[in-house]
Amino acid sequence: MKIACYGVRPLEEPYFEKLNKYGYELKLIPEYLNHENVVLAEGCDAVLVRGNCVCDRQNLEKFKSYGIDWVFTRTVGFNHYDLKAAKELGISISRVPNYSPYAVSNLAFTMGVSLYRHASQAALNILNGDFTMHSDYFASEFNRLTVGIYGAGKIGAIEGKMWKELGAKVVAYDPFPSDFARQYVEFVSEDELLAQADIVSIHVPYFPGKNDKLVNAEYLGKMKQGAVLINTARGELVDTHEVVLALQNKHLAAYGADVVPSETKIIGHKFDSIEEIPDQDVQDLLNLYPRVMLTPHMGSFTEPALEDMISISYENFHEMQETGTTKNVVEYKG
Repeated sequence: MKIACYGVRPLEEPYFEKLNKYGYELKLIPEYLNHENVVLAEGCDAVLVRGNCVCDRQNLEKFKSYGIDWVFTRTVGFNHYDLKAAKELGISISRVPNYSPYAVSNLAFTMGVSLYRHASQAALNILNGDFTMHSDYFASEFNRLTVGIYGAGKIGAIEGKMWKELGAKVVAYDPFPSDFARQYVEFVSEDELLAQADIVSIHVPYFPGKNDKLVNAEYLGKMKQGAVLINTARGELVDTHEVVLALQNKHLAAYGADVVPSETKIIGHKFDSIEEIPDQDVQDLLNLYPRVMLTPHMGSFTEPALEDMISISYENFHEMQETGTTKNVVEYKG
């Protein structure tokens, strides 16, 4: 079987080869899937994409015309697909339901630590030759903080574990609390979490049309004055404009995010200036640096996570070949 793999960075190529225990013929394509490079999959039997690849009806129809019925993703999320079109075309989709939970939780924790202790702000001032002590650097200590984990799946629970090991009080909100998470967090209501937490870290899945802009003016208004907000989940979960306003009026002390809205237009691109970024709200966020820390959706960019994503993807293809389906299939539920 020949698989066209989109969005494979040069650093990742050896892992695709090393983990290829089923001997698939691989066509490794560095660019994200778009309307122009979809033609590179012609002659292949299957496709493997990642987040921010364009899996809309147009591209899926093109794959189908090439005789490709399997278009899998090596990500947990699958909101980059037109699932209705896939079902109508008879294209099967499978995903990676989980990978190393330490990858994203490490980044969320790092953002919380750095922003709460004003490390970016101090480093920027030092870079500009200012070694004086600013009152803005004043902070409490981690063992005196209350950290709120909004969505305590494996990733959220592991971040909670990190904070707990520093002596912080860790509370969590999740409609489906797990015994695994209970080892590290105390479950409370959504309102209790927002009112108590000095740092709120978001770890919930994004469901298009259901929880868009979950973090809105009302949500932010319930947060503790001077809290830090961290989002390593999905950009669509946050009303970025309202976050900008909350930062400007000092209700939020800081915001850290590994995700932005309109990611296909931003992530993976290099701009010569902030003004060239095709999203005014993202421009406004960056103009609030160093109270804002944005990273380029790098949460899963660790060796263990990459190995998990590739290995499970190969197993998905193998299972599909052997049985005609996979346990990780994504169904359109309309």
